[in-house]
Amino acid sequence: MAQIPTEVQVRPGTEADLEALTAIYNHYVRETALTFDTSAFTPAERLPWLRSHPEDGPYRLLVASDVSTSDNAPVVLGYATSSPYRPKAAYSTSVEVSAYCAPGATGRGIGTLLYKALFEALSGEDVHRAYAAIAQPNEPSVRMHDAFGFHHVGTYTEVGRKFGRFWDVSWYEKPMLSRTGPSASPDPSRSRR
Repeated sequence: MAQIPTEVQVRPGTEADLEALTAIYNHYVRETALTFDTSAFTPAERLPWLRSHPEDGPYRLLVASDVSTSDNAPVVLGYATSSPYRPKAAYSTSVEVSAYCAPGATGRGIGTLLYKALFEALSGEDVHRAYAAIAQPNEPSVRMHDAFGFHHVGTYTEVGRKFGRFWDVSWYEKPMLSRTGPSASPDPSRSRR
């Protein structure tokens, strides 16, 4: 594995990062099947996504930047997110996680650094499970998720079409230590007695 730059800072993402984050994501949209978006975004189009990840709570956006650049302008190396797994209320203790690295920052441990910080941040939140969808093949992502305690729960075969072919998506799950445990809301089956 290549060396992580010595001055990498992981911090919450801000609107000042929007252009760099959009450029990173658009690389994966245009060049890979790792995301199933097929059209590039403008920063303005990505702004609601950025704003949906506040600095605290279960839905986070963490950015890794190299602060040791020669012109003292930090360079965004990648980002990791935790987002709602599904919109229905009962899914509120589950998150979907992902990490994207700038093209020149892959294979340098940046994704691992981001995930470590993300899971530390989520440890104080009411999150019971984390899920990751990995378009196949993607052995580096599978290895990273395995290293963080994810296990394979299933594969949707040929679920997405991009670049004129169909792609499989494997789902991975990680148990989390929920800070509050099961909700105190009443069990609906008991109220029918």
